[in-house]
Formats: sequence, structure tokens, C-alpha cells
Amino acid sequence: MPYSPTSSSSSISSTPRPTTTTATTFAGGATTTSTTAATADPMHSWWESISRARSRILALNSLLPPDPSSSLSLSSLADSDQPALSFLSSLDAYSLFSSAISAPSSGSGSDPLCQWLYETYLSADPHLRQIVLSFVPLLTGIYLSRIHSLESTYAPSLAGFEAVLLAIYSTEVKSRAGKPVLAQIPDLSQPSLYHSPRNKQQRPTKPRPSVGVLSAPLEPQLAVKSTKRPIIVGVALDCYFRQISQMPSWSKVELCKYAAAWAGQDCVCKNKFDAEEKSEKEYANENGAGYFLEGSNLSNGFDQNGHGNGVEIEHEEDVERIRELKIERVDSGELELKGVRIPLAWEVLQPLLRILGHCLLGPLCAQDVKDAASVAVRRLYARGSHDLLPQAILATQSLIRLDNRARESAQVAAATSTPSNATTPSKAKKPEVLLVSK
Repeated sequence: MPYSPTSSSSSISSTPRPTTTTATTFAGGATTTSTTAATADPMHSWWESISRARSRILALNSLLPPDPSSSLSLSSLADSDQPALSFLSSLDAYSLFSSAISAPSSGSGSDPLCQWLYETYLSADPHLRQIVLSFVPLLTGIYLSRIHSLESTYAPSLAGFEAVLLAIYSTEVKSRAGKPVLAQIPDLSQPSLYHSPRNKQQRPTKPRPSVGVLSAPLEPQLAVKSTKRPIIVGVALDCYFRQISQMPSWSKVELCKYAAAWAGQDCVCKNKFDAEEKSEKEYANENGAGYFLEGSNLSNGFDQNGHGNGVEIEHEEDVERIRELKIERVDSGELELKGVRIPLAWEVLQPLLRILGHCLLGPLCAQDVKDAASVAVRRLYARGSHDLLPQAILATQSLIRLDNRARESAQVAAATSTPSNATTPSKAKKPEVLLVSK
């Protein structure tokens, strides 16, 4: 790695640390060192965290080029009561850093911005780590796009980006301590608060625990090899997902744009599932049937000309479907995609779909985040259909269904809360009588 982990141990903070007493003895040629730390004062720890955040932001201010078109001053963010959170919630600060890190010569081993990210994440301050994680979509997007670009042979070294990703990965390896991430799968043969089994057993039996492995144990890595790149990037995205409730909306939109670009070209297949589901729903409403169409050929797929068996889906109809759901089109100027098409391993796709699921269904997510995630999910569905990836197809279909239901519910709620038509006469209110005492 271009940066030594010991470089982060020299804190820039000018606040004195708790006093320590160190004793060194020499016995039989061996050196024994014992260190006794004074009891940490909570107020002192809080002030030290504030000072550390101010120092990191001021250090970044000296690295970023001045922007005359922006009135932002990083020093004003550093002087706030919560410097790290103020920086995290500032769109101007994110844009200023984004334009600097997106330079064609960025990402090398001597890149000062990558070194700042590396040392800031190793500071172990939770708020400073949130700042670094907010740049993970931008970092991984630029890194993967340059690695898999056709002009990657002429691209500069990306050792700086890899050092930051390795810092996040190494921290996660240490926190997991060689253990996998497991999920307890409930035994459906046993009753619970949400269901009762169909076949009741005569004798109560002990529930059979079932465990699913979400992530295998992580192995320490000293470099980003091509075979280990998906797992390293996937761990960084997983760390971003675990802090996604604290991430600003522009960071989520950035990830959705890169995810849509990673999926590949914009083809009509991205709206295929929407059209099939709409056809099935219309058929069910007309015939009083459910969504399962026995003997029907409405959902059997498309041929090479873009026609379904019995249902013809034209591009104009797909556009109309997008307009009905109030989803911005990919080729519109409002949603500019970034990056290039890349190989999507399951180690990268799994945390990516979790993030998109939050962006689609999160109750506090802004509408632009939901629209960008909706486009990205449909593109990933088309990519999974082309590559014949069952896991990607099933996951993206579920997200598309949930997205459609959420948008339909929002439309119904908006229609019911709409005031009456202006042409409809309204009953005149009785004049209020005010009683005034003499």
C-alpha cells in the first residue's frame, strides 16, 4: 500500500492527550514495556474528537483547489459545533471534493486526496469514518470504471484508490475476527407470532436451527488483486450500506448513477418486466383471476424482435409506462449516468442491491433518490436477463414489484388527498358570530 498505517497514528490535533506512564526494564536481554493510561475524561474525549475533526477538515482545505464560483469555506465548517456532521451534510463540500477526486490524474499512489481519505478512515472516529464512507460510491465508481475501461492501459496508477479500499476492508476483517456473517432461518414447521404450521405435529419437537451464510470469513489482503477485487469492493459497499441511514441523498444518487452505468447499455429489456406485470394485471382485472395465468402466454418472455407471445410491447408503450410510474428516463438530461459497463460479480451485486432496496423503499429517501434507484434496478434486471443470472433476476424483479406497489400507493394517497375541483360548487359557510361583552 502506498500509505503506511503508522502515518495515521500521528494525529494533527493540538489537544493534549491523556497522560501516560511508560516503564522500560531490561531483564536477560529482553525488553519489557508497560504503559499505564490515565482515566479518560468524557469531556476531554469529546473535545479531542471535535479537535480531530477540525484538524482533518482544515487539512483537506489546504489540499483542495480554490473554487471562485463557490461561496463555501471549509474553515467555516471546521469552526462549527459538529465539524464532521456539518461537512457530511454539505452538498457544496461534497461537490468540491468530487470535482477534485474526479480529475484524470487522480487515484495515484501519491494522490494527497486519497492519502487524506486513508488517514481519516484509520483515525477510528465514527463521524470521520462516515465522511469517508459517503465518498465510497464516488471512489468505487471512478475506480471500477477506469479499471474496466478500454483505455485502462493508458490510465495512471490507481494505487491511491486501492489503498483506501484496503483500509476499509482491513478494518472489517479485524472487526469480524475471522467469523462469517450468518443469518438464522426460522423453522416453518414450528408456530410463531406470524403463522401457524399447516400440518400440526402430534409431539412437540425441538426446532431445527437453520443457518444461512451471508458472507464467508474474510481473509487479510495486502494488495488488490484481480481475483480479490470483487470481494474488497463488495465489503466497502457493505460498510456503506450499514451506515446508509446517515448518508446524504446526493451520495445515494451518485451510487445509483454508477450502478445504472455498470449494468450496461440502455435497452428495451429494462421495461420488459413492467410491461409483463401490467399485462397480467389487466388480464386479471378483466377475468376476475389472480396474477397466476394458467395456460396463458402473456408472461412467457420476448422474442428476438422484442415481441411477447401474444403481447406486443413497443418502445413508445414502455415510455408511457415510465411516465405513469413517474420514473425519469435514463436518456434524459436530468439523470446523467457515470461510468462504464463492468463485470458484476455476486460479491459486488449483493450489497449493491441492498443499497438500491433502501433507496427505493426507505421512508425518508428523497424522490430523486427513488427515481435514480428505480432506473438502476431496471437496468440491472436487463443485465441479469442478458447474462442469465438467476439471483440477479429474482432480486431485481422483487425490487421492481415493490417499487411499482409503492408508487401506486403514493398515487392513490395523492388522489384521495387532492382537494375538490374548483368548478364544483361548495357550500357557503355560516358567518361567525363574535360575542363581545359590554
